[in-house]
Amino acid sequence: MTRDNLLFAIIGILLGFICGFMLASSMSQKMVASAPTGGVNQTLPADHPPIAGNQPGAANGGGMQAEVTASLEKAKSEPKNFDAQIKAAELYYQIQRYDQSIEYLLKANQLKPNDYQTIVMLGVANLDAGHYDVAEKWYRAAIKIKDDDVMVLSGLSYAMLQKGDVKAAEDAIAKLEKVDPNSQDLPQFREKLATLKSGK
Repeated sequence: MTRDNLLFAIIGILLGFICGFMLASSMSQKMVASAPTGGVNQTLPADHPPIAGNQPGAANGGGMQAEVTASLEKAKSEPKNFDAQIKAAELYYQIQRYDQSIEYLLKANQLKPNDYQTIVMLGVANLDAGHYDVAEKWYRAAIKIKDDDVMVLSGLSYAMLQKGDVKAAEDAIAKLEKVDPNSQDLPQFREKLATLKSGK
């Protein structure tokens, strides 16, 4: 074997490796891009809700974005539309923008001041935003309408504990215990209450 033949053989092998690598890499990328996401569902329980990637139209996230934008625009352009205000509030709440959610809930509350769900949602949104005084106000308004709502009593108890108001927390926890003695929140509420009492 001459030196020229050896050089051509080495160059041929190197070119083969490079071309093979490039071909394998491009095929791998095509396979990943076109692979259905159904393989993920095989590891999920049978009653698991569908994953966004499996839904028609979910491949382009723009569909959902367009729907959100349309809902928010509708709420802004139709300030007297109760349902539009609620929808906008729910969308903001889902992305944890609580202050914007509260803004739309307040508009909805002005349109229907006695709507129980709106009042409860105002309590929840203010609680999650850390506005415990305002959350208390809305939870107490909800209790005047319906005094046996476990979620409302639980929210009020939590707000009072976060404020550090021992007396109000005791009262709220007692009401919660009366309505639902098996509430999963009671043990942690009692523990937090005991901590507050011992700190005084």
